[in-house]
Amino acid sequence: MPKTEQAGLTPRQVQNFIDDGFVKIENAFSSGLARRCREELWADIGLSPDRPEHWTRPVVRVASKATPPFIEAANTPLLRLAYDQLAGEGRWLAPSGLGTFPIRFPSPEAPGDDGWHVDMSFGTANADFMEWRANVKSSGRALLMLFLLSDVGADDAPTRIRKGSHATIARELLPYGEAGATLRQLAAENWASTQDCEIELATGAAGSVYLCHPFLVHAAQPHRGEQPRFMAQPPLLPKGEFDPALPPSPVQIAIRRACGLTV
Repeated sequence: MPKTEQAGLTPRQVQNFIDDGFVKIENAFSSGLARRCREELWADIGLSPDRPEHWTRPVVRVASKATPPFIEAANTPLLRLAYDQLAGEGRWLAPSGLGTFPIRFPSPEAPGDDGWHVDMSFGTANADFMEWRANVKSSGRALLMLFLLSDVGADDAPTRIRKGSHATIARELLPYGEAGATLRQLAAENWASTQDCEIELATGAAGSVYLCHPFLVHAAQPHRGEQPRFMAQPPLLPKGEFDPALPPSPVQIAIRRACGLTV
């Protein structure tokens, strides 16, 4: 029996990514694979799903994982096709794992890391993360990705997304040119330029993935539910710098439209 060709994102989903700054892919990887990932992470943090009395911190972080379950989850045929559709065919590096993992637990304490922000793409060798940078070409980052490794409902600390905020950030980055702006510069007004954006919550079943524009403004929030939330937030890395000889990808189309440039 011949293989069934993976359908990938629909034209409407691609357009939603351009307009809104993100697209949700359900069943991007299996629930069984998500469970295997959670089991490894539980072991890494020395806690147990059966001992909630030991969940004493609102968030526990794991830097990165490159074992087979995480590599497989990041490289399913559906996701690889979606990477091509959004970042440009062959213009990205296959993920060698997943990370980082902010594992959030039910807690009355503030997590301390729930401010609005954009993930910076280069200059990360600087010890002061507020000096990390991004530029209008999104050098160093093809996509921001949110991998749901557990079921995430509205009370389970889903990532908050400011819908359409990527366009505002693109316009703000344009005057800084190739050198880009630092996180300190972009955050100087506490992201006030995007405060009127509609807020979307990154909820879904384990195995869902949100593929996001690199300039999307987003934030964590406290966990008000009952079960820990497991999620990975890796970048998709580009193979090289922007090549004007190639057709623009949806990531680039969104930037160009926001900046009033011809697509």
